[in-house]
Amino acid sequence: MPGTGLWRTKSVEQSIRDTDEPGTRLRRNLSTWDLTVFGVAVVIGAGIFTLTARTAGDYAGPSVSLAFVLAAVACGLAALCYAEFASTVPVAGSAYTFSYATFGELAAWIIGWDLVLELAVGAAAVAKGWSVYLQTVLGYAFGEGAKTTFSLGGLTVDWGSLLLVIVLATVLAVGTKLSSRVSMVITAIKVAIVLFVIVLGLFYVKAANYHPFVPPAAGSGSGESGINQSLFSLIAGGATSTFGGFGLLAGASLVFFAFIGFDIVATTAEETREPKKSVPRGIIGSLAIVTVLYVAVSLVVVGMVPYTDLATSAGDGSHKTLATAFSVNGADWAANVISVGALAGLTTVVMVLMLGQVRVLFAMSRDGLLPRPLARTGGHGTPARATVLVGVLVAVAAAFFPADKLEEMVNVGTLFAFVLVSGGVLVLRRTHPELPRAFRVPGVPVVPVLAILACLWLMLNLTVLTWLRFAAWMVVGVVIYFAYGRRHSLLGRRTAETVEVKS
Repeated sequence: MPGTGLWRTKSVEQSIRDTDEPGTRLRRNLSTWDLTVFGVAVVIGAGIFTLTARTAGDYAGPSVSLAFVLAAVACGLAALCYAEFASTVPVAGSAYTFSYATFGELAAWIIGWDLVLELAVGAAAVAKGWSVYLQTVLGYAFGEGAKTTFSLGGLTVDWGSLLLVIVLATVLAVGTKLSSRVSMVITAIKVAIVLFVIVLGLFYVKAANYHPFVPPAAGSGSGESGINQSLFSLIAGGATSTFGGFGLLAGASLVFFAFIGFDIVATTAEETREPKKSVPRGIIGSLAIVTVLYVAVSLVVVGMVPYTDLATSAGDGSHKTLATAFSVNGADWAANVISVGALAGLTTVVMVLMLGQVRVLFAMSRDGLLPRPLARTGGHGTPARATVLVGVLVAVAAAFFPADKLEEMVNVGTLFAFVLVSGGVLVLRRTHPELPRAFRVPGVPVVPVLAILACLWLMLNLTVLTWLRFAAWMVVGVVIYFAYGRRHSLLGRRTAETVEVKS
């Protein structure tokens, strides 16, 4: 039975019935292939083009490939839990909807608010990276003076990211199927670029660059220390989380950002023709594809140049990318090709992150935790108002605010969501054993428990400062819930009406 107050749960049956509510119905026209494209489109992007080189240079050295494997294991365990939930509850909202059915309204709100860190903030951060690559490409065509920013009354405006978000918001408002087709074309381009990096990079690999595979830990006077070192290394008494064992673990937590996005497949369950089959296949298929590509790319890149050449520049804080490895080897033409490919790759990342944020916002609005008008769908069968709102918020953040440290904020938010989803599988198995499950997590309860432990472990290896920022973000979210969401909850009103009828 649903609880009351903060812990009232929205039944699975009610969640499914709400998908047919007039005025908020989404169009079902996505296939397994569409979902796999969405997953690969968003996952292959910022992580592979920017994080690989930086993580090797600043944290893990040549063992960055092992860091990718560790992150992939945690994602794989969580992916199995997502697949069962999404095939059982094929409703928009992903972890938010799953939490509402298991842990209750307050937890659902917290996870919905938390997903903003993964999706909207992530979209803004990647849009900033897209603008940097656009400036590089424009430099090839028009000279180094080409800029994607300008000053306005002392304020720096990033017109490149602003333009990108406006165009993508328009595409999303027109229709999810169109978004999938755009993603398919661009995803083919960037997968080709990734394969290009792997094949061409093999000709520049030198065995000596793999030694030492796990570099010795940096001294206490260098690297990331204090509130900038990982929480685990601080608790365990480590002087720093740069290189060594602590650096490898910190690297795994950082490259986790490269896998973020496969869970977005679950947010489109309500728009899928056969969600109970297509969603699990889309989630697991996209994760398997990108894991193989990530490990291959990381092995090639650290074999091409010494890991010390990939470190963040001490003077200007600039980050190295995949293109850097080719430039160091004198293959500037290849670096140019990679920059163009990265531009295409980041485009789909921003689009699918925005898509996921719109669907979460749509689900929360349909439940009354946010203004209900945001859940209305227009003639194209998409939540146009929610799309416009997300587009405005992401555009403002990307155009006017710096993106420093956002990757780690995105990571902690996503890992927290994974913990709740994995725990939710255990709860739903106990509370609703009768529900049909097209996909079942094998080895319950061992696999969900391992997923929870793996995600918590990665969270511990994020920086102390990230944890402090995450705590502040959660406090703001709780305040908004009590100020608006709790009083306007549709489930709360239904519960109150039921109590009145019985009395």
